[in-house]
Amino acid sequence: MSALGLTGVLGGCGAGGGSSDVTLTLVAADYGTSADTSSKKYWADLVERYESDHPGVRIEVSVHSWNDVDREVKEMVDAGEAPDMAQIGAYADYAAEGKLYRAGDLLSIPVQADFLSQLAEAGQVNSVQYGMPFAASTRVLFYNKDLFGKAGITPPTTWDDIAENAEALDAEGVKYPYALPLGPEEAQAETMQWMLSGGGGYTELGGSYGIDSTENVATFTWLRDELVGKGLTGPVEPGKLDRAEAFEAFAAGDVGMLNGHPSLMEAAGKKGVKYGMVPTPGVDGASGSTLGVADWMMAFNENGHRDEVGDFLDFVYSEENVLKFSRDYNLLPVTGSASRAMAAGGQDKDLAPFLEQLPTSELYPVGNTSWASVNAAVKKQIGKAVEPGGSPAGVLGTLQAAASRAESAE
Repeated sequence: MSALGLTGVLGGCGAGGGSSDVTLTLVAADYGTSADTSSKKYWADLVERYESDHPGVRIEVSVHSWNDVDREVKEMVDAGEAPDMAQIGAYADYAAEGKLYRAGDLLSIPVQADFLSQLAEAGQVNSVQYGMPFAASTRVLFYNKDLFGKAGITPPTTWDDIAENAEALDAEGVKYPYALPLGPEEAQAETMQWMLSGGGGYTELGGSYGIDSTENVATFTWLRDELVGKGLTGPVEPGKLDRAEAFEAFAAGDVGMLNGHPSLMEAAGKKGVKYGMVPTPGVDGASGSTLGVADWMMAFNENGHRDEVGDFLDFVYSEENVLKFSRDYNLLPVTGSASRAMAAGGQDKDLAPFLEQLPTSELYPVGNTSWASVNAAVKKQIGKAVEPGGSPAGVLGTLQAAASRAESAE
């Protein structure tokens, strides 16, 4: 969710600065948008509070950008130096290799039972939970109210509305009538959001990949012909436009419409952009489903320390800490207790549209050990599907073939 290149190690001091009986290592992703908002501050505060009550345990946290964190963990694991815990984007490949503790072997029963059921299920491999959801978000369509007012248009509810609005915004000289970030940073999210709105998705009902389904090919053909081909997606071709760049352009007032998650509210609000939010448009009306995204906490069994790791994670997942992290970074809580507190709190009313659709949102097929490689392939290739003169069927067929090979190797 962030791509900052911020890296740092946070070392707790333990009681009185003396030596600790156990040192636990955690590699975490950075959700901040600047050095001032880096996740390093969140973890430093949490670790200080935990260590003050647990003098025999020291927690060392290293924070990396989303561009680097998954690779950092993989390199550590491959070198036989796995951290005790990692908070990253995917867990299933490590679970399949027998490298992770089961969530039930770590967490107390009340803490494990507090995870939202849909997210807990997504954390399972072969019906056993290894991935512990850490942060969640959903997507809605953001639009710039001032630009819409100047163009004399209303928020879209269908794909045709999007195309017509984009043409009206283009006629007004808007830089990005519709921002379509299919660049490598987070292309898998924009891709799935559009697939869902077209009645498709990455997988079919049985769970097997269906990337080149008739619905998905039709969706990307429409994007190629009705938006990209007509010059309605801005000066940067979608395959090179990263999500962070698209969000920055929206906050600068240069984007008419784009799919966004909760953090865009703060970024736009700080720049004085008046924005509106509507459910993702579909072919004939609001999309029947929306994208839900969860990031994951996992615990590696290489170093032991099961009891200490479990006790620390119980603290991480307390209502207080889940709420604090969610509010700090405009994300959705992954636990029932924190979700109820957020829904009841007036200070979180801006998150209501996202919170309401989380229980019925559709997540990436993160329980498939093949998803990591499929995800990487989508990031590299999907932009080609919407290039003028490109072949959506060809690109999606290539991705499907790669997914099928990865799936058969599971």
